Amino acid sequence: MTLPFRFELLRGEAPSGPRRGRAETPHGVFETPCFAPVGTRASVKGILPGQLREAGVSLLLCNTYHLALRPGEDLVREAGGLHRFMAWDGPILTDSGGYQVFSLEGRRTVTDEGVEFAGAEAGAALRLDPRRALEIQRDLGSDIAMVLDECPPHDCPPARLRGAHRRTLLWAERARRVHLEMGGVERGQAVFGILQGGADENLRREAAEVLVGLDFDGYAIGGVSVGEPKETMRRTVEITTPHLPVERLRYLMGVGDPDDLFECALRGIDLFDCVAPTRHGRNNLVFVPEGELKIRNAKFKRDFRPLQEGCPCPACRNHSRAYIRHLALAKEMLAGILQSLHNLRFLQDLMRGLRERLEEGAPEADLREWFRAKYPGWASP
Repeated sequence: MTLPFRFELLRGEAPSGPRRGRAETPHGVFETPCFAPVGTRASVKGILPGQLREAGVSLLLCNTYHLALRPGEDLVREAGGLHRFMAWDGPILTDSGGYQVFSLEGRRTVTDEGVEFAGAEAGAALRLDPRRALEIQRDLGSDIAMVLDECPPHDCPPARLRGAHRRTLLWAERARRVHLEMGGVERGQAVFGILQGGADENLRREAAEVLVGLDFDGYAIGGVSVGEPKETMRRTVEITTPHLPVERLRYLMGVGDPDDLFECALRGIDLFDCVAPTRHGRNNLVFVPEGELKIRNAKFKRDFRPLQEGCPCPACRNHSRAYIRHLALAKEMLAGILQSLHNLRFLQDLMRGLRERLEEGAPEADLREWFRAKYPGWASP
């Protein structure tokens, strides 16, 4: 019997190194390596679902913490689940609220029993524990749910790092029992475990051993993209992926710069998510092969070329750098929309190009040569 969620590894059977795969969910397939835009409150800011499809998006991430506060998981369930509520018929992954443990420090209290968030949004406080986080995600109806974890800052003291690592594993054991009580993956929702441990190889290895023993449907590397240098993040991936089962999907949380997607895919990551393409778009920062364009700069005032020659996105098909700069300076919302659409298409094209070369069996040296030629502004020296 085919399960509602299934990951098939098509190429790359080594413990580490680039991989090509395919994930099947109740709401369709996404090919890996894959980048998922973030629709925090059931909306990728300023972008219609049809525009996401046109950009090549196949998977979205939504936020458990924010949706539990507004509009509430009960209303989403009454509406028929997130897919109907937001008119997106493709796969959805929901995070657990663990990132808010990091981002809302000072407005939450963490114990082994769970997290108490102070009332800062929608006029309400929120309590999350391993069971409650999965109950909310069950009601939201996502295809992939995440266990609750504690995400510490990258520069925290060693004792705090070890504490977050220990607590995350404690919560993972509880969450796994809850997921099985709810019917497991056969119910239609996969659940992924999350590894914490900073850049400590021993903690990452221990996290992998415990979580693999719990037999999750996939595994996520958390605790990155929280202020650490890029090389530290990439090294963390290098020391972690060899300890994860090759047959399960590997997810690097919160990473979205083009160079990081490429480098971490070469290190064995299948799935990424980040707010970067749309947040940068709203802040007038544009991804192009030569690096980044700061579209408000005066040099673009009379630049009537598209953002990127040959790009099929709506911004590049129809508008010039000069026009988009005018919109940005005039604070017109269309500026952020057009730049977001371009950035989304840029990352999807990068992922598609990488998948095509992985299907051909290109070795790492050839992949790096392709990346340097096509994305010279992002390639490592």
